[in-house]
Amino acid sequence: MKASRFPNKPMIKILGIPMVAHCFERSLLSKQIDEVYVATCDKIIYDFFKSKNAKVVMTKHTHKRASERSHQALHIIESIEKKTYDIIVMIQGDEPTLDPNMIEEVVKPLINTKKNLVSNLMVKLSRYEDIMNRNNVKVVTSKSNNALYFSREPIPSSGLETEKVTFYRQLGLIAFKKKALLDFENFEPSTLEISESVDMNRYLENDYPVYMTESKLSSKCVDVPEDLDEVINDMKKDPYLKNYINKYESQSL
Repeated sequence: MKASRFPNKPMIKILGIPMVAHCFERSLLSKQIDEVYVATCDKIIYDFFKSKNAKVVMTKHTHKRASERSHQALHIIESIEKKTYDIIVMIQGDEPTLDPNMIEEVVKPLINTKKNLVSNLMVKLSRYEDIMNRNNVKVVTSKSNNALYFSREPIPSSGLETEKVTFYRQLGLIAFKKKALLDFENFEPSTLEISESVDMNRYLENDYPVYMTESKLSSKCVDVPEDLDEVINDMKKDPYLKNYINKYESQSL
């Protein structure tokens, strides 16, 4: 709720529903997930989801990274549910147009393999303003689809050669094997992680592979108030909204 670029962002209403509630409800539509919990350090968010009888846990307010919050939430959830989980999907609360099928895309590289431990989605950027926007985290990958680097700068550079390059944005949807989430917490915060404010660079600086999958599905992130108009226009045409809007229509939010 104290986000510097957009204070109170998680609870901003989009078609009468708080943004974080859109993310939660759309996550419930995924057939891949056993449990969906909201992890927050804000009482207003905690109380809102409690009032909806939704699963929510309070975490420390001192976390610098979403992955750190997910690590703490995992331990709380395993204690509540009295079970352990093999794969954890971290779904950011500021991508309200999340397509539930993206969850299957991000989980798939971790199933039935010991090779991949962390999985991210990425989408192509075509508009110049999106490529230059520092709120969009860009990623470059190896031929084996592992991330080489994440940056808020436009990478790779397109100014030195005539060869056309493709730009990709990292989505706020990350899947971890349990070991990977535990390892993230054990690694010290890294220089490039702090410089770029990107969790995944902590893995890369520790020679830890992060597998990338290009998604053809769309999802828009709300970083600043100016992003809202485009998201609201998309939401009006969204096919998933009908699955949960009735939960909120009759109530004053």
